Amino acid sequence: MASQSNGQAGDGAATGGARRLWLKQPLAILAEGAEGGIVVEGGRIAELVPAGATPAQPVDATFDASRHVVLPGLINTHHHFYQTLTRAHPAAIDKELFPWLTSLYPIWGRLDPESLRLAARLALTELLMSGCTTAADHHYLFPEGLDDAIDIEVEEARALGIRVTLTRGSMDLSEKDGGLPPDHVVQDADTILADSERLLHRHHDRSEDAMVQIALAPCSPFSSTKALMRETASLAERHDCRLHTHLGETEDENRFCEETFGCRPLDYLEDVGWLGPRTWLAHGIHFTTEECAKLGHHKVGVCHCPASNAVLASGFCQVSDLQAAGAPVGLGVDGSASNDGSNMIAELRNALMVQRLRTRSAAAFTARDAIQLATTGSAACLGRPELGRIAVGAQADLALFTLDELRFSGAHDKIAALVLCGAQGADRVMVAGRWRVEDGMPSGVDVAALREAHGRASLRFR
Repeated sequence: MASQSNGQAGDGAATGGARRLWLKQPLAILAEGAEGGIVVEGGRIAELVPAGATPAQPVDATFDASRHVVLPGLINTHHHFYQTLTRAHPAAIDKELFPWLTSLYPIWGRLDPESLRLAARLALTELLMSGCTTAADHHYLFPEGLDDAIDIEVEEARALGIRVTLTRGSMDLSEKDGGLPPDHVVQDADTILADSERLLHRHHDRSEDAMVQIALAPCSPFSSTKALMRETASLAERHDCRLHTHLGETEDENRFCEETFGCRPLDYLEDVGWLGPRTWLAHGIHFTTEECAKLGHHKVGVCHCPASNAVLASGFCQVSDLQAAGAPVGLGVDGSASNDGSNMIAELRNALMVQRLRTRSAAAFTARDAIQLATTGSAACLGRPELGRIAVGAQADLALFTLDELRFSGAHDKIAALVLCGAQGADRVMVAGRWRVEDGMPSGVDVAALREAHGRASLRFR
């Protein structure tokens, strides 16, 4: 058996090909029968090592995980990377969704390729450092000159080594047609559908070890026409990709749908052919008991965005009711202009607190329930059961946290402590068997330089 190392396998970044790396004797791990650690080989989890045992086959390298709490890599199922450029913006602070949007749309219309590139790089780096290994982004703004927005995001994700589901968002219902966004930030349906198909052909990988997948995502009922929704659903069926949109976020949205379409948002979704397991929704707050049952029956996923819902005073997502009905429920940080951060491990604590306030029961939603939202729940929303779990054959996407900070002193349940004591960052992050964060820092990223460049770019959006 190979001698103890400082976590380096080959070049220090990867387990590499058929090389076997043993993450040895973790402080705690979210997997039964893996108290002695796990073996990673070829980008997958090859073996769970019981307490007191050693791997069944020889390993090439060993990482001492005795200071680390090991979780499956966290999965973010809703974000808007570009919004990192408008955090805490004076035009939008202390506003609810519709006035918040109308204040920011003109500002976001200034987005250009270089500012989007920096925004995506910064958002993905933040996510990685917080223990996130898979991120979904909903990009729906394509002002003139930004035709390659999704291609830019693909490039940035590949450079950082994080998995992504990038949604080709869209808006074709502007103010002049009775929608919410201004005319200059929407596109016509033919342009949207043609670019959606281009991106699917170019980037969508359906394999289990995919690093990039594409989904299609008309933005919302108040910014997308029914015709676009129907055509997008047909395109997704042909190309076997997922569908995503905002739905059930506010009472204003309910009123808009009733006045514009003569129905509630979920009826609208059913009318355009989106009720099915291919679909996951952002927010899903304002659903009745009957609507939760319908979502569960059709296996429609819902991404819970607790921090954003609180900042915009949108309401409480009925997580337990949706889950009981059979709907997959995941977790998302949402945009950094409504969350003001891109931190997945911090979002777990937000989910815990918000759900306990909603249910008024401490036992109804636990720290492990919050972790489940961000792992297997989110994986189900994205249609990727090979992610979000520590099991033989699963992808080797892992987040390792230390409990060295003062906030954790005295913590007895090491896994619950990450949520209850407010962990803020991971010490190590592995994606597809490769270390992407080491000693709390992302591989190959000059964080100070990124902060300076991104901050400079944000001045364009004052």
